[in-house]
Amino acid sequence: MARSKAIKKQVKHLLGIQNLSVLEAKEILKESQNFIKLNRSGSKKLDVLRGKTQINLFFEPSTRTQSSFDLAGKRLGADVMSMNIVNSAIKKGETLMDTAMTLNAMHPDLIVVRHQDSGAPNLLSQKVNCAVINAGDGTREHPTQALLDALTIINSKGKIEGLRIAICGDIKHSRVARSNIYLMNMLGAEVNVIAPKTLMPDSINQLGVKSFTSMKKGLESCDIVMMLRLQNERMQGSFLPSKREYYEYFGLTPDKLKYASKDALIMHPGPMNRGVEIDTKLADDINVSLVKEQVELGVAVRMACLKLYCK
Repeated sequence: MARSKAIKKQVKHLLGIQNLSVLEAKEILKESQNFIKLNRSGSKKLDVLRGKTQINLFFEPSTRTQSSFDLAGKRLGADVMSMNIVNSAIKKGETLMDTAMTLNAMHPDLIVVRHQDSGAPNLLSQKVNCAVINAGDGTREHPTQALLDALTIINSKGKIEGLRIAICGDIKHSRVARSNIYLMNMLGAEVNVIAPKTLMPDSINQLGVKSFTSMKKGLESCDIVMMLRLQNERMQGSFLPSKREYYEYFGLTPDKLKYASKDALIMHPGPMNRGVEIDTKLADDINVSLVKEQVELGVAVRMACLKLYCK
């Protein structure tokens, strides 16, 4: 029993950017760089996690995050199991804690979890003997998305420190916005957030950002423009008159992009609602859009996280 407790104390979790030090964040980004070339090579397989078991536990729909964690684990040689929530006991009323006890009895080495409730990964980490990586919880955090966004910016701009980054859209309900605010501030960027008043948190300025309700003012001199989708599934009540009106004032168009720096680049965590938060031509313009790079580098970042936390 004493040995088991000692092992548990040594387990590290990736629960949010707020839990990371600058050195830890930079270590993940440095490790991620090592996997970019590997993922572009003919032989992408390593045995770094050979004999390790990774469980993907996604309570919310996901395409990019779940598939990239799945691919990352397999490329590192882990045994990867993605649980089918629709057909699981969870749909029959099983609690998160009962699920945690069940999974823990299988002796996994790492659990990747996405949950609709803020704080669920933290709670899970207290009940299992393995590492837990947060793949998005409620409106709280999405740490690996912020890390892959940072890696994308570094690879495109050469740095983050000193850049002006605009995060535009549904700030109120976005865990991506929060994690990016924490990380970009940590790495020395200046962060602007842009949203209609109904989608702007009251205490947002306490996070060390400048808030704007005007795209023209908020995008001024920005090097990176990060667009967010409307989180309709988290909205209870009426936040917008119409999507058409939202696009007119807050959707990113070629004309609005001119407010930013001449060499500004645009990003989007996906999925994109074209014609709502971003113009289709801009989203597909390889000269300004980093969307495809974000998807590609997401695998490298998640490989780095799995390697560093699955020990």
